[in-house]
Amino acid sequence: MKVDATLHVNGTDFPVEIDPHLSLLRAVRDEIGLTGSKEGCDDSECGACMMLLDGKPVNSCSYLALQAVGKQVTTVEGLAGAEELAPLQAEFLRHGGVQCGFCTPGMLVSATALLRSNGDPTEGEVRVALAGNLCRCTGYEGIVRAVRDAASASA
Repeated sequence: MKVDATLHVNGTDFPVEIDPHLSLLRAVRDEIGLTGSKEGCDDSECGACMMLLDGKPVNSCSYLALQAVGKQVTTVEGLAGAEELAPLQAEFLRHGGVQCGFCTPGMLVSATALLRSNGDPTEGEVRVALAGNLCRCTGYEGIVRAVRDAASASA
């Protein structure tokens, strides 16, 4: 039995008809069509599916879409303007924090949440904030430098 609901994603209301057991990730990707957030492990282990829910990072693969009704959902697509990269995204590119790109949406979402709550994080704080995101390509160094430089640029 499907349920009518409205999900508020990236500042827009999306009426959806979804199964009660559908994850937020599947609803956003399949019903709304925003495919930036990735499904990696489907078990809250890799962070590729990270989205902001009322400003806090959540693993959307393990979060029911119906739990997000009435909340603000922000995906990686909602982090920047339509025509230009957000400063954090530009720093990821500048520091080589993007290689295969699979982890990048989750990393950007987690780093955005950190920078919104702490405008000048230490290297250790960046590493803790990104701890739920697995990257097999970069070794994290470029990603950490990108977050720190984005913080410095906005200070």
